[in-house]
Amino acid sequence: MTVKTERGGYPFIMPAAVVLVLVTVYPLIYVFWLSLHKRHLIFETSTFLGLGNYTFLFTDERFFTSFKNTVYFTVTSVTLELVLGMCVALVLNSAIRGRGVLRAVVLVPWAIPTVVTAKMWEWMYNADFGLFNYLLGLKVNWLGSTMWAMNAAVFMDVWKTIPFVALLLTAGLQVIPRELYHAARVDGAGPFFMFRKVTLPLLMPIIIVVLLFRTIDAFRVFDAIYVLTGGGPANSTETLSIYAYKVLFQTLQFGYGSAISMVVFLCVGAISVFYVRLLWRQP
Repeated sequence: MTVKTERGGYPFIMPAAVVLVLVTVYPLIYVFWLSLHKRHLIFETSTFLGLGNYTFLFTDERFFTSFKNTVYFTVTSVTLELVLGMCVALVLNSAIRGRGVLRAVVLVPWAIPTVVTAKMWEWMYNADFGLFNYLLGLKVNWLGSTMWAMNAAVFMDVWKTIPFVALLLTAGLQVIPRELYHAARVDGAGPFFMFRKVTLPLLMPIIIVVLLFRTIDAFRVFDAIYVLTGGGPANSTETLSIYAYKVLFQTLQFGYGSAISMVVFLCVGAISVFYVRLLWRQP
C-alpha cells in the first residue's frame, strides 16, 4: 500500500520537475557546451576548442585577479556579517523595551533593493560631497582608490545583509530552552561561559545555514559592486561574475565567458557541498 502511494505521487511532481529541468539543467548543459567553443557573435563564427577555454583560464591574469577579489569580498563580508549579525541577534533576543520596534527597524536595510542601496552608498562615498568625508572631515576618494574601493563595497554589503543574518540567528536563539540558561546560572556560569558552552553549540546548525546562504550569495555578487564601482578602479573590485558579464556582453566572447560562468558554478557547488557536509555532522 505504501509503495503504491509513493508511486501515485509521481504525476503530481512531474510538472515541477519538468520546469526545473527547463530552467536549470538545460541552461547549465548549454552553457557548458558553449564553453567548449570559441564563439564570436560579431563575426558569427563558432569553433570547437574542447577544453581550450579552460586551459586559457590558467594563463589569464585578469581571471586570477577577479578570483582573488571574489574570495576577499566573500571571506571579509561573510565574517563581518556573522560577527555583527550575532551581536544584533543577541540584542534582539534579550528582554529589552521596544524589542518589536527594534526588530522592524533593523530589517530596513534588507528591504531596500540592492541597486538602490548601491546607488545610495555611491553618493555617500562621493569624494567631494559625500556623507562619510563630511562626517570624518577627510578627503578620501573611497571609490577611486584601489586600496579603499573593495573595502567600501564590503561595508555596503555588510550593512545591507546584517538584518538577514540577525533574523535567522534570532530565530535560532528563540528555540533554545530557557531552562538551560537557568541551570547554568545556578551552577555559577557567567555570560561568556553560557554563550560559549550553551548558545554556540545549540546555534551551530543555524550558523552553518546562515554561512551557506551568505557565502554562496557573496561569491556570486554582481549587482551591488557593478552599480557601486563597475569593477573599477583598475579592476580592483572586479569579481568573477562581473568579469564573466563583461566578457559575455561587452566583448561578446560567449565561449570564454561561458567557461568563466562554469567556474563560478563549480565553486558555488563546492561551497554548498562543504557546508552541507558540516551540517550533516551536527548532532
